[in-house]
Amino acid sequence: MKPGWSVSELSPLALAFVGDAVWELYIRNHVLSRGVRRSRDLHQKVVRYVRADTQAELIDHLMDVLTAEEQDVVRRGRNAKPGHSHRGGDVLTYRHSTGFEALLGYLYGRGQTERLQELCSLAVGLLDREESRRPRTDRGERVKTRGVARTGEG
Repeated sequence: MKPGWSVSELSPLALAFVGDAVWELYIRNHVLSRGVRRSRDLHQKVVRYVRADTQAELIDHLMDVLTAEEQDVVRRGRNAKPGHSHRGGDVLTYRHSTGFEALLGYLYGRGQTERLQELCSLAVGLLDREESRRPRTDRGERVKTRGVARTGEG
């Protein structure tokens, strides 16, 4: 699907609006491809990936692999000031997650689907590796944690 707009026409917040939808769709496809089918389970799995704190940590991990142009898009998204306050989270987390989403919206709008796929795949890989490292309870369930752990990797 080609956008009916140009990246140069959109503000960083508008790019983040698009990027949010791109990330959500990518994650929903990812969760479905892992065999999750029950609606409650789908929702719980997807939320883990699309949370603002998770996105904020992801962009911190990805900055080193971004081009200078991509880093500039992230900075512009991060520095954009929305006209509203965020519910239940700190401003810095939301700003960083907005930078992540602005980058995805930018790549989508530019038609850079290979690069978009590459970065989304890398981000999901970071989260999935973290998920596999989380300890399990006696019943075999994963212990709940938030975001991507800072392990010195990547």
